Amino acid sequence: MVRKIKAKLVLQLRNQGLSGRAIASAQGIARNSVQSVLETADRLGLGWDDVEEMPEAEVYAALFPGRGVRESVFAQPDWGRVHTELARVGVTLKLLHQEYVDACGQALAVMSYDRFCRLYGDFAAVSGATSRVGHKAGRSIEVDWSGPTMQLLDPTTGEISKVYLFVACLPFSWYAFVEATLDMRQESWLRAHTAMFSFFGGSVPRLVPDNLKTGVISHPREGEVVLNDAYREMAAHYSAAVLPGRVRAPKDKASVENTVSHVATWVIAGLRHENFTSLPQLRARISEQIDAYNRQPFQKRDGSRLSVFTTEEKPLMKPLPAALFEISTWSYKRKVNKNAHVVWARNFYSVPFSHIGAHVDLRVTDTMLEVYRNDERLTSHLLLPTSTTNQHQTNDADLPEGRSFQAWDRTRIDEWAGRMGPATVTVISKIFEAASIEEAGYDPALAVLRLSRRFSPTRVEASCALALRGPIRSPRYAHLRPLLDTGQDKTGHVPDEPEADDGGYVRGGAYYAGGTR
Repeated sequence: MVRKIKAKLVLQLRNQGLSGRAIASAQGIARNSVQSVLETADRLGLGWDDVEEMPEAEVYAALFPGRGVRESVFAQPDWGRVHTELARVGVTLKLLHQEYVDACGQALAVMSYDRFCRLYGDFAAVSGATSRVGHKAGRSIEVDWSGPTMQLLDPTTGEISKVYLFVACLPFSWYAFVEATLDMRQESWLRAHTAMFSFFGGSVPRLVPDNLKTGVISHPREGEVVLNDAYREMAAHYSAAVLPGRVRAPKDKASVENTVSHVATWVIAGLRHENFTSLPQLRARISEQIDAYNRQPFQKRDGSRLSVFTTEEKPLMKPLPAALFEISTWSYKRKVNKNAHVVWARNFYSVPFSHIGAHVDLRVTDTMLEVYRNDERLTSHLLLPTSTTNQHQTNDADLPEGRSFQAWDRTRIDEWAGRMGPATVTVISKIFEAASIEEAGYDPALAVLRLSRRFSPTRVEASCALALRGPIRSPRYAHLRPLLDTGQDKTGHVPDEPEADDGGYVRGGAYYAGGTR
């Protein structure tokens, strides 16, 4: 049968000088079939030069149009609609086949599910469209670091610094994003993700990273994946789950692996003749290159990465949260002090008093400090400036009723001194007068007042009165404690000061009158 003849091969062999009889003998084809091909080609004026670049099937169709084509007895679906619907979340070929069967009803013959799947595959192959069975639109983003790097040049010193490239790809549309960073640390990793979500203008349910420590702490063969806390928090902010690829299984994120190789061509090689002196300058040029890359038409598919993303994928992505994700630092197992405060960066932040003595975790952003115990957030504070030290940031709700847990100030100290007596008030006042700033007087003043915890307030008042009668202008703890320890406050006697000796050492008259030395 002519249907089985490779018509292009027959024309090629004739072009090489073989006769019809020789072609039939060499290929095991009936002479009449070979003759039919040659006569038809001559009649249509088709020679080897005309069909050399054509596929075999097209050559046969040109010589014998319509031969071998059979009309299907089955109702034909709208394959374009099938291809579009299959991109939607939860839509499968099984569901679409059932809808096709329901639409045909009893009036038309319907094809089986196997034939339906096979013909859809043929449609995708012939039309150049990527099959939707593997990836769904707006469902996942694959992320990774590029192996090849770039450079920044310091124009003053001539020093070269390395620049790393963060690469992200939507595997459905192959729409790509690239961000340049100065390192591959945790903060750079998170900031690159924040920039990526802003670039895409939407979020997806799945993030597929590699098993870097900035994202994944451990990925055992059995058991649950242990994620980095900051990375899990960032993904949760964008309503995404982190599903890392298997260890040493790059095919689990083949799209981004392929994009990384393209980035090496479009970005690194494309900009190899340019020198960059600042990171913003480099990022601007990378953005231009990636925009051109996303607009480049597909070779085996209609449209470009940008057009497929814009028309088919972006409408299916989830909207971004109203606020950008804040990069955070975690500090673990900080003990809550007895004054219901925890220390961070040499400042003090209050914690609910019921957690005194417990160990808490601190989450610190650029503007906030949050206190967690296990998974419960206990309290939050505005972060004090880095230039301040020994300052207290206190929420009144964190402390019990009463004054004992409140931060000390001049008013509280004066009230305490007033309850003890006027002499104590005078001593405290003299302490603050001698201090260069008010805060410097808190500690010595409290040291005097806390003597009432060891001795009675009456005795402390008496010792202050006794000390004020002496020569010390501003009595302090070091002057009052000996009076209390020796009980002088009870007798009211102030020790005499030794007489001043302004004349120096005098030898005596006998020395100058003679005699022996």
